[in-house]
Amino acid sequence: MKKLIPQFIKNIYHLFQAILANACFGFPSRKLKVIGVTGTNGKTTTVQMIAKILEEAGHKVAMASTINFKIGEREWVNDTKMTTLSIFGLQKHLREAVQVVCNYAVIEITSHSLDQNRFWGTSFNVAVITNITREHLDYHETMEKYAKTKSKLFQTVSKKDDGVSIVNLNMEFADLFLQYGTKNKFGYFLETQSPNCAVDQGLKMEIARDINLSVDGSEFLANGQKFVLNLPGEFNIENALAATCAGLSQGVDLEKISAALGEIKGVPGRMERIKNDRNLEIIVDYAVTPDSLEKIYNYLGGIRKEGGKIIAVFGSCGERDRGKRPVMGEIVAQHADFAIVTNEDPYGEDPQQIIDEVFEGVKKYKKENENSWRILDRHKAIKKALQIAKPGDTVVVTGKGAEEMMAVGDKMIPWNDPKVIREILREQE
Repeated sequence: MKKLIPQFIKNIYHLFQAILANACFGFPSRKLKVIGVTGTNGKTTTVQMIAKILEEAGHKVAMASTINFKIGEREWVNDTKMTTLSIFGLQKHLREAVQVVCNYAVIEITSHSLDQNRFWGTSFNVAVITNITREHLDYHETMEKYAKTKSKLFQTVSKKDDGVSIVNLNMEFADLFLQYGTKNKFGYFLETQSPNCAVDQGLKMEIARDINLSVDGSEFLANGQKFVLNLPGEFNIENALAATCAGLSQGVDLEKISAALGEIKGVPGRMERIKNDRNLEIIVDYAVTPDSLEKIYNYLGGIRKEGGKIIAVFGSCGERDRGKRPVMGEIVAQHADFAIVTNEDPYGEDPQQIIDEVFEGVKKYKKENENSWRILDRHKAIKKALQIAKPGDTVVVTGKGAEEMMAVGDKMIPWNDPKVIREILREQE
């Protein structure tokens, strides 16, 4: 029935809900400085980084992300399987932040929520875009429409006298996000890549130079300040630059920003390493897009141990962009030595059909039942990967990160990849 209702009708309904929610909770965002982080990949990590920087600078912070919520000293897990809170849930969250005298709220924002007016009435001071890559084309239809929807956040911020825009200059569509007349604009990029847009002379810049990557983390220089991250990969350096720009825009000095980022030991479900006694690298990541998988496997290929194999466990979400499924399968199959395609939040779709569509990409590079498998049961798929892994190998489990639930039909089944991996490791001792 829901699919029979045109989206624009649903969006009008969401707008009325947003008006009512703001009225009920007294437009709480007007009493806070609100930082919105959007993008295809990296939103969750960037939100954590910005919150940490502001806290280390002495501010009281509220936060809402895919993996967790925070209001001042209180922090709890996001077990809703929702990146963005419900309309009433968000305004309630912001009012509670006001009640405990938070200075800032840092919020992860999806394109769906922007398109559906779910942030109407929320007063944003800072807009951050991490990147734009293929995702949600079942909803937005084209990359241009997808990017345009994301830019609504920047259009909103540009109307504020003290508005701040922060844009990844390496990404596609960077010009779109810079076109708005925001008073304060920041751009960031890695020196190993060229900016994907004309650089405005009035743009405040943060550039990562002298980059060093390792399996444990990364190092780089920005404006002469050394940064040491406990998070690996160039993609996390991009996230750190975005957070750095946010901190600078709020008056936090570069040395304090560097110190704050260095204190982050990891983000649950984002390149999370699972300790073990088998001399294996076991990594869990949320990667659900072709671009995020490409970046992870390029990074792992560069740091793999001599003779070590890469074993991939992955799938694709149901009721989402079907076109990306074989693309994801192809990317993983090109980089991994062994590929296991499994179930991953099928929602109302047939999970086996999803697996088969992903496997269309895998079989271009791998032979089934020799170096690739289709295993419907995610627990059995992970178990298979750990069974074939030898010392020095890398096992990568992607698609769910630290999520606590798996959506199967109309049910939410308790599930957490790191917990399952640790359980299997104990069984195999």
